[in-house]
Amino acid sequence: MQWTLVIPLKPLARAKSRLSDTAADGVRPGLALAFAQDTVAAALACPDVRDVAVVTDDALAGRELAALGARIVADEPRGGLNTALAHAAAVVRAARPESAVAALNADLPALRPRELARVLGAAAQFPRAFLADTAAVGTTLLAATPGRELLPSFGTDSRARHRASGAVEIALAAVDSVRQDVDTGEDLRAALALGVGPRTAAAAARLLIPEQ
Repeated sequence: MQWTLVIPLKPLARAKSRLSDTAADGVRPGLALAFAQDTVAAALACPDVRDVAVVTDDALAGRELAALGARIVADEPRGGLNTALAHAAAVVRAARPESAVAALNADLPALRPRELARVLGAAAQFPRAFLADTAAVGTTLLAATPGRELLPSFGTDSRARHRASGAVEIALAAVDSVRQDVDTGEDLRAALALGVGPRTAAAAARLLIPEQ
């Protein structure tokens, strides 16, 4: 099964506020962009991914991610994360109704194409499925096979909400790179330990990141 991934990215000036203990205000937008660039590049290198649609209204991010091969979808509803994801999924399926669609976080800088392929292969076995984040509270990927609505419910406690909505939780070991999103300095250290993409590595090298 070939997938279209929908990746949401808020305006860079407002991104990653919880990294304030690690990155200054002037640094965080570039760091958020680097996360998204490495996420998109890894996703496009996955053999099970047909294409990637990034939903964002940030002009710089749109240009940089389009240069990597992503399709940019404007966040026309401007109704928050889940509304943006539902809109982007509808745009994708307006062109290809048969598409399998998965929402993927934009802050997975350690993402490995082979691990993503394993997760998507598992998701293909169910109408809707999701992968919990490392903290086992949130969600990093929500998938819907052809003919099924995505019904995103990201945000606080999204793991519980996605499970309650009928999505099947994907239980796979050794897919840490797909689970490790980055919201805090501790998350960034964990991602760096896994091994991040080149843009995040370059951006993080300019930060003084204390040991745990």
